[in-house]
Amino acid sequence: MKLRLWRRSHLLLASPRRTDTEFPGRSDDQRYRCRMPKFGNQTCLTRLENTVAKAIRFYETGGPEVLRWEDIDVGEPGPGEVRLRHAAVGLNFADTYFRTGLYPAPLPAGMGVEGAGVIDAVGAGVEGFREGTRVTYTGSPLGAYSTERVLPAADLIALPDTIPLETASAMTMRGLTAAYLLRRISSIESGDTVLLHAAAGGVGLIFSQWAKLLGIKVIGVVSTEAKADAALKNGCEHVIVRGQESIPARVRELTDGVGVPVVFDSVGRATFEDSLDSLARRGLMVCFGTASGPTPPIVAQQLAVKGSLFVTRPALADYIADPSERAELAGELFGHVAAGRITIEINQRYALEDAAQAHRDLETGHSIGSSVFSV
Repeated sequence: MKLRLWRRSHLLLASPRRTDTEFPGRSDDQRYRCRMPKFGNQTCLTRLENTVAKAIRFYETGGPEVLRWEDIDVGEPGPGEVRLRHAAVGLNFADTYFRTGLYPAPLPAGMGVEGAGVIDAVGAGVEGFREGTRVTYTGSPLGAYSTERVLPAADLIALPDTIPLETASAMTMRGLTAAYLLRRISSIESGDTVLLHAAAGGVGLIFSQWAKLLGIKVIGVVSTEAKADAALKNGCEHVIVRGQESIPARVRELTDGVGVPVVFDSVGRATFEDSLDSLARRGLMVCFGTASGPTPPIVAQQLAVKGSLFVTRPALADYIADPSERAELAGELFGHVAAGRITIEINQRYALEDAAQAHRDLETGHSIGSSVFSV
């Protein structure tokens, strides 16, 4: 048990209640004030609170049952690091890859790579951030499924006041993924038609809205009628329910027999052949996820036979590794969301200690759009 005093220079506010929704999921007597209203150049913080830091950890790979809810000792930030109190944590399908061992990680390990919250301690040499700064991040070392953590300041993105912390945790990875897919991968432009798998997923709903802003038509592929409705409401021009009709045949029908110049496929093994067969001559297949399992080995001659096709397997990390490029993509994303041009719907909320159930829901396809952990 540790006793912590949250403070900012000049002003300290004690508040027994909290009326905003930045830190949902806590009873009134557990919450601390961190809305940070501004008084000139002053920012207010919080009150005394007895807290025990908690986190999800796993000691072996396997099913959701390997996830454990434990007390942790967070400690103080070292040089170049900050300590962050989470408001909300993102739940992403890629988290299951670490849990199953598809993405190897030294064990034991924490879980999750995306979160948003408020900095409460700053290590030596950190520039651009201070106590009380609202931030979001994605792609950090494992450990986001926690009430608080220490992490490199270089991983953080300062969050505009117009973006709620919970919204940030639901959109940082998904939104930046949509950003690089649409703005960096290919030269698609207004009037083009593309095929998008998992169109009702967290990335899919953001991608489709953004594509519509750019004048790009999206044929979305989903697994259920309910998801088809969500995809259409969020910008898809047409929707195909997988299993009800041939994806390549329907794509050819919608494109006058030509096919699409780009397919965005996050499903993997189950849709690989359909994706290739939906492409126009010299088309590009973008494999950016493997929800159904790894994609099959690619036979180069097959690409030639099907129309001199191209295949790429990008990773978000390589498109946000450069701080200036990350800031540019994040700025465009934040601008659209703040202006209401892109809406972020959080359709599933979980407590951190319910991570195992959250993973089960994710892997069985029971979620639509974005999911978060409320801290």
